[in-house]
Amino acid sequence: MPTAQKTTAKKPAFRPTPAKAPTKKARKPQLKTSAARIAKIIAGLQKAYPGATCALLHRNPWELLVATILSAQCTDARVNMVTPVLFHRFPTPAAMAKASLPEIEEIIRTTGFYHNKAKSISGAAKAVVERFGGEVPRTMDELLTVPGAARKTANVVLGTAYGIAVGIVVDTHVLRLTRRLELTLNTEPKKVEQDLMKIIPKDHWIDFSHELILHGRAICIARKPRCVDCVIEKECDSSDKTWSSH
Repeated sequence: MPTAQKTTAKKPAFRPTPAKAPTKKARKPQLKTSAARIAKIIAGLQKAYPGATCALLHRNPWELLVATILSAQCTDARVNMVTPVLFHRFPTPAAMAKASLPEIEEIIRTTGFYHNKAKSISGAAKAVVERFGGEVPRTMDELLTVPGAARKTANVVLGTAYGIAVGIVVDTHVLRLTRRLELTLNTEPKKVEQDLMKIIPKDHWIDFSHELILHGRAICIARKPRCVDCVIEKECDSSDKTWSSH
């Protein structure tokens, strides 16, 4: 009987594990608020967005106040679809003050959180009629007593409707962009506003927020900022730039 041949299993060739690329340490944000840098940022934004203004359609301070209340957690485009119907039905603060909550809710339902927004609009109308003679007040302190008018809303109304620069509007876009630009290290809107008021010339407080909002919607978007199209890219060292599309 022939002897069975012994087979030897072939050992796999040795393949060294490739070395991992060193992890790049994230750069710690730091404030960069020199007057020269601020001037370059402002100049770039002015050039890109000449005549920037509030995107909420309105004909008077009252309509702007209501539109701004409705814009919370809602797009301006959606608000602009709703307000013409609302103001056609209830054209003045006095008319809105007499409207029932269900009537207001029916019209503003698509803006979200319509129960709370209807209460704020109704309360604002009554306050404007009963305490301010039917006119939206022109001071921050008075506006803050109106239901639905927190500081951001008050800044929008004072700046856009009356041209009064008391503060700087800090919405989600302004908050994101000013941190990316390292103009602030804070995350609370009130503290961010205080930081910006120290470094942005007062005569540009109103326009600055409008320009940043437009820039945040068009270019410096939240997830994938379009840095290659950014007019102030040279002034930005944000780590978010690694997400930009090329």
